[in-house]
Amino acid sequence: MTLAPNAFKAALRDRRPQIGLWLAMADAYAAELAGHAGFDWLVIDGEHGPNDLRSILAQLQALESSPSEAVVRLPVGETWMIKQALDIGARSLLIPMVDSAEQAEALVRAVRYPPHGLRGMGATIARASRFGTIPDYAANASEEICLVVQAESRAAMADLERIAAVDGIDGVFIGPADLAADMGLPGQLQAPEVQAVIETGIATILAAGKPAGILTMDETLNRRYLELGATFVAVGADVTAFSAALRRLATIYKSDQPGASGEGKPSSY
Repeated sequence: MTLAPNAFKAALRDRRPQIGLWLAMADAYAAELAGHAGFDWLVIDGEHGPNDLRSILAQLQALESSPSEAVVRLPVGETWMIKQALDIGARSLLIPMVDSAEQAEALVRAVRYPPHGLRGMGATIARASRFGTIPDYAANASEEICLVVQAESRAAMADLERIAAVDGIDGVFIGPADLAADMGLPGQLQAPEVQAVIETGIATILAAGKPAGILTMDETLNRRYLELGATFVAVGADVTAFSAALRRLATIYKSDQPGASGEGKPSSY
């Protein structure tokens, strides 16, 4: 048995636009549903979603038969967390709050085996190597592991050129919500000051020869980022999409009840 190719990593390398969705429900059944909805990549969110190692594992298993590539976002870039995520079969990692090139370099070492890194040599008994049935797993694992770092602070933006230049980083993802908050503009992603920093950031990442990514729930902004050259753009989240769909459905029938104004009643759903 050999390592299967990481389609997400290959797409980033080839600069093929990838449209993604955030998975925050922490549920394998919901993840499997999203996996057949047509997205290129799906983020299993361990930072803000109520996930643990076993729920992440269940979602990786559920997504294995889908055409979407799974990306695991860990809560923080701790070496022991990275080791566990890789051993359960995560091949693409998104690490939040990376503020410096030195942090990025440490993350690269965490995903690689010695002598090039410090990942623990335990994959023979892990899902990553198909429980030892991929005999050359340790020698070739780094070829299919995709490491993306999140730049989402003023400090990260100040060091963005150096972060993007780190060898072994496969992409840089701008976190607009945390960036806006760090700029003193929480919840104001569309503020001109925030957009100026984001657009400059995308250009800086591209100039360093790396693919740029971002997430917003705003279609106009997402299309703008794609026009600017962003390669991997997440356009929504399962929780918000599901919640909005349920509210629309309820409104259709609640507005028909006596005394309801019908205001905001959708024509379809």
